[in-house]
Amino acid sequence: MTARPCSLAAALAVVGEKYSPLVLREIFFGVHRFDAIARNTGAPRDVLAARLRRLVDAGVLEKRLYHERPPRYEYDVTEAGRELRPVLLMLMRWGDRHLADVPPTVYQHSCGSDLDPAIMCRSCGEQVHRGELTQRVQAPGWDALGQVEA
Repeated sequence: MTARPCSLAAALAVVGEKYSPLVLREIFFGVHRFDAIARNTGAPRDVLAARLRRLVDAGVLEKRLYHERPPRYEYDVTEAGRELRPVLLMLMRWGDRHLADVPPTVYQHSCGSDLDPAIMCRSCGEQVHRGELTQRVQAPGWDALGQVEA
C-alpha cells in the first residue's frame, strides 16, 4: 500500500517534531545561539543538535560561525524558514484559543491592534472561511478518497 503523496507530510518530516517549531520560535524571538535555544526550548542537547542539523540540511536555517576557538555557531532563518512564520503564528493562535487561559505571548501589529492572524486569498484579498475551498487532487492515481484502482 502506498501513502498518499502529500506536501503536508513532506513538510512535517522537516518541521513536525516537537523541538523544530520551538527552535524556529526562539530564532524568531531573536535567540540565535545553541545554549540559549537549548535553555528556552528545554530540548536535550543531543536532540537539539540533531534538530538544528536537520533544519540546516533542509534549508530552513543557516548556521554562521561566530567564534573560532572553539568553533561556535549561531543560527538564523533562510527565506524558506521565514515562510514558516505564518504557520507558527496560526498554531500559536490555535493554542491561545484552545489551550491557554491567557496567551503567554501576544504580537502587536503595526496598526496598534493585537495580531489575530487569518488566512487570506492572495488573488482576491478576501479572508478564507470554512466551506469556501474546493479540493483538486493532482497526484496521479489519486482522488479525494484515496488511491484510484487501475
